[in-house]
Amino acid sequence: MTVYEDNYSLGKQFHAALVTADWDTIRSLLHEDATWELPGDNTISGTAHGADGVVERARKIAGYGLNFTLLHILVSPRNMALSLHNTAQRGDLVLDEHLSTVCTVRDGKIAAIETYLSDVDGMNAFFV
Repeated sequence: MTVYEDNYSLGKQFHAALVTADWDTIRSLLHEDATWELPGDNTISGTAHGADGVVERARKIAGYGLNFTLLHILVSPRNMALSLHNTAQRGDLVLDEHLSTVCTVRDGKIAAIETYLSDVDGMNAFFV
């Protein structure tokens, strides 16, 4: 496999594990010192530290009943990104956002995640 195929496969595995709530697989795709940065000012914002912290954040986000629609997996010689359309409804609150989850890859595993959002205010209102 080429590095592009490896990074694509890593992205596909990460998304599949997120959709199926397979936390053990997500953890296996991460370095122990992995981080995940999310913008905003809400219960899921800030930086999650360590593989366990990243998995806990993924659990928390999924716990809000999100649909993680994969639009594209984007690769570079060193890294990978997921282009997603996330939607959910909780009472009168509706989440409808596009995002890019950019993953820094080191030695075939995710070392860092940084998420870019189309609607930070909407995310702040939803994740309370």
